[in-house]
Amino acid sequence: MPTISATDILVDAFTRVSESVHRVLNGLTDDELTARVDPGANTIAWLIWHLTRVQDDHLAGVAGTEQLYTASGWYERLGLASGPRATGYGMSAEEVGAVSGFTPGQIGAYFEAVHEQTVGWVRLLEDEQLDRVVDDAYDPPVTLAARLVSVINDATQHVGQAAFVRGSIRRQNG
Repeated sequence: MPTISATDILVDAFTRVSESVHRVLNGLTDDELTARVDPGANTIAWLIWHLTRVQDDHLAGVAGTEQLYTASGWYERLGLASGPRATGYGMSAEEVGAVSGFTPGQIGAYFEAVHEQTVGWVRLLEDEQLDRVVDDAYDPPVTLAARLVSVINDATQHVGQAAFVRGSIRRQNG
């Protein structure tokens, strides 16, 4: 009977997030990307950008690499004024609304680049490496496994929110 490793499970989880992101973006119009269900709500653009930024930021942190947002020019291509270090944490409703000016295809391509880098890196890990402490500012300290599960959890919640927004705006526009 084949043994499934912890890293196989992590790759599967990241892949499920990817499938969900692409389902949300598939066939979406530019207007739908930035539509809000109410004036203070998050847009699909912000939700997908944010979950991608968090994954890019956190993976780079644990892998010891530069974020694709800056290393591969995504910051310039997406053209956001929020700065190259922004990930979306603590943004006001006005700042959330300013995450715009790109197409569903562009944000999908950035997400896909981050996803491919993530699963490529995770596939190289041995299960024993998941116990490595990556942040000792917490009690208990954060292990690599906990950080990766946290990224998956954050991404799953935000892509679910994006799917809800998509359904809501499509029902409103009937």
